[in-house]
Amino acid sequence: MRSFWPPAEAAQSDYETLRAHVLEHGRLPDGLAAARFARRGLPGLIARPTAEPVFVADLVAAARPAWTPQEDPRVPALAAGYQFLLDAAAAVQSTGVPMLGRGSR
Repeated sequence: MRSFWPPAEAAQSDYETLRAHVLEHGRLPDGLAAARFARRGLPGLIARPTAEPVFVADLVAAARPAWTPQEDPRVPALAAGYQFLLDAAAAVQSTGVPMLGRGSR
């Protein structure tokens, strides 16, 4: 089953995982999120989610300035942003610090 709107927050992801398990098996699963939900309800999940955070990016269009008809300043800005991500990934690999979302907990 695929959700129409995927969860964008860790607490929502925990809730959807618990919900799917209860619908399939008729009981809460074993685990930290289920224990918090059983003990404190939905506020317990919201206060301390166990799922990895999900980051959602929104793209905002940038208009070409009127004084640069032959040159598009958006291309160097996009390249600089991409280079920043490549440099950050290289720095993480060189330090040996695991990245989030790859079993770092």
